[in-house]
Amino acid sequence: MNETHVATHGTLDTHRRVTVVGAGVIGSSWTALFLAKGLTVTVTDPLPDVDQQVHDQLQRTIPTLRALGLPTAGLDRNLRFEADLGKAVADADVVQENGPERLDVKRDLFARIEKAARPDALLISSTSGIRATDIAQALQQPARLVIGYPFNPPHLIPLVEVVAGEKTDPEVVKRAVAFYTALGKKPQVLRKEVPGFVANRLQAALFREAVNLVVQGVVTESELDNIVTSSIGLRWAVAGPFRSFHLGGGPGGLPHFLEHLGPGLESLWRDLGTPALDEPTVQLLSGQARFGASIEELDAARDEAQIKVMQAASVPLTLAIEPARKRGAGDD
Repeated sequence: MNETHVATHGTLDTHRRVTVVGAGVIGSSWTALFLAKGLTVTVTDPLPDVDQQVHDQLQRTIPTLRALGLPTAGLDRNLRFEADLGKAVADADVVQENGPERLDVKRDLFARIEKAARPDALLISSTSGIRATDIAQALQQPARLVIGYPFNPPHLIPLVEVVAGEKTDPEVVKRAVAFYTALGKKPQVLRKEVPGFVANRLQAALFREAVNLVVQGVVTESELDNIVTSSIGLRWAVAGPFRSFHLGGGPGGLPHFLEHLGPGLESLWRDLGTPALDEPTVQLLSGQARFGASIEELDAARDEAQIKVMQAASVPLTLAIEPARKRGAGDD
């Protein structure tokens, strides 16, 4: 058994009891992943029918979990529900909070969690943009709180952005990274706090121009989606924007690209639109949102295709380079 395998199982052994606070889309998806990894999960949410909602969500994740090679038999075997927040977190090794995206709500939740949770419990928020520093102002020990923001849905997409607050203990960050890594996720620690973190800011930037192009009548929504999935979507799945432009610079790499193509790119920045999501724009976008299938069907099809893309892109680019080098120029 290699050291990575031992470390992975050791981390899950010491972080086996997880409490999921908030059972919406993100919370239910986390629950599915935690259960599939053999953890004991307590879900707490004030909704009266939360148990039925979570069970329904779990059923929808089963095909995806199976495709990922995770066990799904008796998926809810180690699942329980506890309406009382204090009781729900009392014995938790990890608390993954997924409450409403409001600072006042999150401060209240973590103030109550801190009082009831064990001193060594790992306290994580799934917030999609609120700073840990701001949430932690409600805590007696702000060093305990760290952000673990998953890209949706967390049972499928690997990325988790781990973000420390100004007073977060570095050891807490290390524990969060170890926990997510043991779950098979790809945690990325951000070097500083920024509203919206990284993936959401990139989404926002691209979506802003996507909306602008549709509003200006350059393309329809479906045409724009086809352009993205037939170009940068494919390219960025295996090489992000910086590596892609490095390759676009030819033998001179990124320096050559920036020198010769950078000015043209910069001129486009000045021409990008700044649309507003006002009533006419929302009506226009909503009117084009016709994709020929139900949300459930589209969701299932997306997950199936996403798994195939992930599997195809799972070989690190550095490993794929070696066979090409060994073939040598002129061998093809």
